[in-house]
Amino acid sequence: MESRILQLISALRASGVRISLAESVESFSAVDLMGIQDREQFRLSLRATLIKDARDMPTFEKLFPLFFGSGQPPMMGGNLADQLTPEEAEMLAQALREYTESLHNRTQRLMDGQPLSREELEQLAQMVGLNQLDDIRYQNWLSQRMERALAFPEVREALRDLMQQMAEMGMTPERLEQMRDLIHQNMAGMQGQLNQFAGERLAENLSQRSPGEPADNLLNRPFELLSDADKKAIQREVQRLAAALRTRIALRQKHAKTGQLDAKATIRANLKHGGVPLEIRHRNRMRKPRIVVLCDISTSMRFCSELMLTFLYTLQGQVSKTHAFAFIDHLEYISADFSATDGNQAIRGVLRRMPAGSYNTNLGYSLKNYTDDYFDTLNAQTTLLVVGDGRNNYNDPRLDLFQKMTRRAARTVWLTPEPPSLWSTGDSDMPAYAPLCANILQVRTLADLASAVDKLLST
Repeated sequence: MESRILQLISALRASGVRISLAESVESFSAVDLMGIQDREQFRLSLRATLIKDARDMPTFEKLFPLFFGSGQPPMMGGNLADQLTPEEAEMLAQALREYTESLHNRTQRLMDGQPLSREELEQLAQMVGLNQLDDIRYQNWLSQRMERALAFPEVREALRDLMQQMAEMGMTPERLEQMRDLIHQNMAGMQGQLNQFAGERLAENLSQRSPGEPADNLLNRPFELLSDADKKAIQREVQRLAAALRTRIALRQKHAKTGQLDAKATIRANLKHGGVPLEIRHRNRMRKPRIVVLCDISTSMRFCSELMLTFLYTLQGQVSKTHAFAFIDHLEYISADFSATDGNQAIRGVLRRMPAGSYNTNLGYSLKNYTDDYFDTLNAQTTLLVVGDGRNNYNDPRLDLFQKMTRRAARTVWLTPEPPSLWSTGDSDMPAYAPLCANILQVRTLADLASAVDKLLST
């Protein structure tokens, strides 16, 4: 208990709450006096001794339950199998046999009211990057990512199908309603378990940060969590990063020209000197790349693609040729916009022309647009770059066309904000596209995107 109180104090200090050593000692004295049996008295004892300013109350109230929660959220409404008759249990078993093993297991656990183990929670934390963050604002977002990694949308759909199937098999409406209520209660309990775990881990990470040490800056903040003000600040930061990258890449390309001796070029250059090699020629080890870029500017990818286009516009001098395309439900050629003198204005024009809306992303149809009208922009010296999450709203992914494109290009690089653990969930076609790519780079933040652009233009 003492170590947990110390962690709370550290987290409060890291969040900007001023707590002196004397006040920390007072908090332990208050706990010794009031005890810990009554959770509310325990909370008030700590709040009274640690918090001096009313402005710090919300911070305390947010952090306290993350360190001293009431225990595991109530998962579970009981084991469904214990409440079924033998005939109903056989109906359920028969209906479950039709699902894949992973979906079967997750559905069965909700039926049985079985919470996630600590080991499973740790694996999920590793998948979604929970261990690298210490900002409590990310709690809900991270718990949603863990739900997605557990295929919650697919499980919900499977449960709806399961209820309908058992109704057709003759199960009574009363029993079906009882099952539905129990499953919903268990699913809400599991969501609560994930949310509580995410908050606890973030609070523990926060307690490790020294007071006064800055929280994650905009470079490392996931695109999904950026406010409008953050996005404006990042757009200014992109200009600075792009300028630094342009200088670094230009120097790298310049230095690469003094590479391996080119004997044939040296002989030709020195014929005027009677064959005496007074002027040495070298082979270029690095050529400016040619790029064809396809950017998904649907709602989920819009800001990431906007930043990518800003980088490419700013770095045009380090690229031999860029053919840029944007897509949502169809493909548009946007390279002509890059001829504008103001890059931000050019990109805003593209986004106005293709506004985000409720219509579905259709990458497969966009690939058909490309191969029908622009296939000649690809050749053996071209890098094909795709910026997107690979989510296709269950449309035909047109793998045949994508394979045709990758075979023609020198290499194919895909930038996606989603980790591999989410590729097989929902409408994602990334598992099908991935084997056809030379590299897949995860870009969740501006720092990731800048690193990806640097790699793209330096190899």
